[in-house]
Amino acid sequence: MKTIDNIPTSKIQRASKLVSTGAKIGVNYLKYYGDKLITTNEEAKNRLNKNNATDIYDGLKQLKGSALKVAQMLSMEKSILPQAYVEKFSLAQFSVPPLSPPLVIKTFKKYFGKAPNEIFDTFNSTSVNAASIGQVHLAEKDGKKLAVKIQYPGVAESITSDLTMVKPIAMSMFNIKGKDSDKYFKEVENKLIEETNYILEIKQSKDIAKSCSHISNLKFPEYYEEFSTERIITMDYMLGEHLSEFTSHNKNQKKSNTIGQALWDFYMFQIHQLKRVHADPHPGNFLVSKNNDLIALDFGCIKTIPEAFYVPYFQLAKKENITNKTYFTNKLYELEILKEEDDKEEIAFFTAMFHEMLSLFTQPFHNETFDFSNPEFFGKIAELGERYSKSTDLKKMNGNRGSKHFIYINRTFFGLYNLMFDLKSQNIKIDNYKNL
Repeated sequence: MKTIDNIPTSKIQRASKLVSTGAKIGVNYLKYYGDKLITTNEEAKNRLNKNNATDIYDGLKQLKGSALKVAQMLSMEKSILPQAYVEKFSLAQFSVPPLSPPLVIKTFKKYFGKAPNEIFDTFNSTSVNAASIGQVHLAEKDGKKLAVKIQYPGVAESITSDLTMVKPIAMSMFNIKGKDSDKYFKEVENKLIEETNYILEIKQSKDIAKSCSHISNLKFPEYYEEFSTERIITMDYMLGEHLSEFTSHNKNQKKSNTIGQALWDFYMFQIHQLKRVHADPHPGNFLVSKNNDLIALDFGCIKTIPEAFYVPYFQLAKKENITNKTYFTNKLYELEILKEEDDKEEIAFFTAMFHEMLSLFTQPFHNETFDFSNPEFFGKIAELGERYSKSTDLKKMNGNRGSKHFIYINRTFFGLYNLMFDLKSQNIKIDNYKNL
C-alpha cells in the first residue's frame, strides 16, 4: 500500500484539501447530468454515488483524524447511506494508507522524545494496521511482542476545525436544522478529543478489562504505561484475525455462536452493569483468536450512560411499554424525541415513526434467545431506514430529535447488531450477562 509522507495539519491546508475534493464532486455531478441523457436514472445515480464516495474517501484519507473518523462512523449507517458510500467509507475502519517510515520515526521522536530503537529492542517502522486516528507498529522488548499505536501528527489539534468543515454535510445528510444542533456536534467533538488522549484510553482500557475479565471467551491485551505517552500507546501484540476476516470464511456455526455470545455478553454487561460502553463496535476493533476467543481492542471511545437517559431508553425496550400508548408518549418526551413546542402533525408523525422503529429494533429483548442470522429481521431494519431516508414528510420537519446521548448509544447498538448479523450467531441468550 502506498504510504503518506506528510499530513496537512494547518486549518488552511486541511480546508484547501476539502475544497479540492468538493471541486471533484462538482465535476461528478456534471457527468451525472450527462449520464442521465444516455442511460437510466438509476444507473447514472449509482455511478454518481460510486464516484463521489471514492473522491470523498480519497480526500479524507489524506487528512486522517476526525474527518476520516466521521467517515468511519458513517460507514456503520448501512440503512442511511447508499451502498457505494458504505463500502468505501468502511475502509476507514482498518485499512487506510499509513505514514511512511521516515515520518513514523519523526512522529515517534516528537511524542516520546526518543527514537523507537532507544526504547524497544526491535521496532518495525512499517505499520501493520492504519486507521483514522493512528497506526500500529510491531516491536519487541525483553522477548515480548508488542503493538505500538502512534497517533498521526496534528490530529488532536484539528478536531474542532475539521468538524466545523464537515458540519454542513452532516446536517444535510441527517436533516438537522440549525436550532439546538450544536449539542450533537459538541457531543461528537468531545468524544473525538477523548479519543486522541491516549493516557485516558489506557485508563479506560484497564478499567473495562478488569471489570469484564470474568466473561467467557473474551480477552484483552495488557497495556504498558512506561512505554506510552499522550499520543503513543504500547500494548501486548494479540494474535488473531479481524472479525470481518473471520466472518468472511467461517462456516462453523458453533464458533459463530461462541464468539457472538461473548460479544453480546460484553456489551450487555457494560451497558447494564457498568453504565459505560465501548461505543465503537466496528470489525477493526475486534480479533478472533485460534482458540475462538474474542479479543477487544481500542477503548478510546467510551460512552458513559447517565441514569436519566438509561432508564427511559431501556424502559422502551420492553414490549408492554411500547404497546402502552400513554406511557410510550411520556417516555418520548423524556428522551427529547417529542418537544413541548411540537404541533399535532409533528407529534403524530414522530410518535408513529419511533413506535415502528422501536417495535422492530427491540425485538431481541423480547425473547430469551435470539437468532441474529435471521435475514428477515435485518432486511426489515434496512427497509425501514431506506423508507424514512426517502420520506418527504420527514424532510419537511426538523430531524433535530432526541437526547444527545442517542448518538453514541444508537451507534453502539447499530454496530453491535451488524457484527452479530455478520457472525450469523444463533440462539444467543439475551440476559446471559445477569448470570456472569
